[in-house]
Amino acid sequence: MTLPPRAVLVYRRTELQELLDRHGTRGQAAFFLAGRGRDIEEVDARHRAVRAAITAVTSAVPESWRRGTVERAELARFVFEPGDIIVVVGQDGLVANVAKYLDGQPVIGIDPEPGRNPGVLVPHRAAAAAALLATASRPAAANGDGVRAERLTMVQADTDDGQRLVALNEIYVGHASHQTARYTLGLPNGRNEAQASSGVIVGTGTGATGWCRSAWLERHSTVVLPAPAERRLAWFVREAWPSPATGTSCTEGDLAAGQPLRLSVGSDRLVLFGDGIESDAISLSWGQSVSIGLSARFLRLVR
Repeated sequence: MTLPPRAVLVYRRTELQELLDRHGTRGQAAFFLAGRGRDIEEVDARHRAVRAAITAVTSAVPESWRRGTVERAELARFVFEPGDIIVVVGQDGLVANVAKYLDGQPVIGIDPEPGRNPGVLVPHRAAAAAALLATASRPAAANGDGVRAERLTMVQADTDDGQRLVALNEIYVGHASHQTARYTLGLPNGRNEAQASSGVIVGTGTGATGWCRSAWLERHSTVVLPAPAERRLAWFVREAWPSPATGTSCTEGDLAAGQPLRLSVGSDRLVLFGDGIESDAISLSWGQSVSIGLSARFLRLVR
């Protein structure tokens, strides 16, 4: 017997909910905001917009379907099924947060506050949820074929002790407090360079509008940043420091399929994390190595 599809709603607690948790009552929350020149009515309006979008999406799920709901903080403990259809209601970053836990399931991004978010990964309105769910349940969308689902490239890091981390925007390797990290960088062409820097960023085309673009602009780089669906990555070394033992000649480039960037750790402890989630980091100790390159996994975003 074939199970009906399952729609999994992914959301994040609103600022109002967090304020009420911290201050206890609406009045105390309003007093706290007023002391910082803000009005609780604005926070309340945003809360209502998010809740209205969640209600609209929930109502759009066919009665015969199974349902799941997961808050951002619980993503690591939620078990996604291969046939799930993921509906993310929130900001673009919430799609990146959930991407690492998926393996090909179609994702529908719903923007509850049009005009406040760029809408790159949450391009849809809540009113379109029913039609989007119908589209995502068709085989072409589930397989990432045709124009209904865009396959966004992801980046992957593999350590020499078998740990793996996958990210949608970028992966960072460096010191936990962003101080000087020491390591040996290995390029795909076989060239190696010992470096001391603020860390290394390896990003996808989706992440090319964020952290990677900041590094790219700062140094007036000639590296061509990849497009979101392009099977190519860009990498940048942050603030490489020249010394008798460390160099600065290998600080940027791009990576194609089968061309990983390798780092051998030369510090007591470095960290590896993806999409800015420092709380979900892999620790690397002296002598360990990590390989960073294109992931075989994609984020399938329903357009």
